[in-house]
Amino acid sequence: MKRSVVILFCMLFSLTAMYAKNDKKSKGKETVTFQVEGMDCNNCVKKIEKNIAFEKGVTDLTCDLATRTATVTYKTDKTCPGTLASAFKKIGMEATPVGEEGCCGAGDGCAAKEGAESKNCCEGHQH
Repeated sequence: MKRSVVILFCMLFSLTAMYAKNDKKSKGKETVTFQVEGMDCNNCVKKIEKNIAFEKGVTDLTCDLATRTATVTYKTDKTCPGTLASAFKKIGMEATPVGEEGCCGAGDGCAAKEGAESKNCCEGHQH
C-alpha cells in the first residue's frame, strides 16, 4: 500500500513539474507586428535580422518583404514595442506596430505598468 502511494505521489509530482515548466516557457512573451518603412530589399531584411534579433528580450523575428512587416516575439519583462521601435530607428527604419493603439497595445505591456502615454512609451526605459 505504501509503495503504491509513493509511486502515485512521484507520478503526480513529475506531471506537475512538467506542466509548470511548459507554462513558464510561454509566460511573459508577446508578439508584435511592425509595419517597417524603408524595408525595400533583401539587404534591408538582412539588416533587420542582424540587428533587431539581438535586441534585449527578443526571442523570435520574422520579416516579410512583400508586406514590409517584421513580426517580433519578445519577453515582456525585458522590452516592449516602444523600445523595439526605437531599435528600428537606430538602423534607419521607421517601424509602427500594426493594429495597436499606442506603443504597448490596449493597456498591456510596460506602458500600463509605468503609466506612460506617448507613442514611444518605452524609449529609454530600462527593464
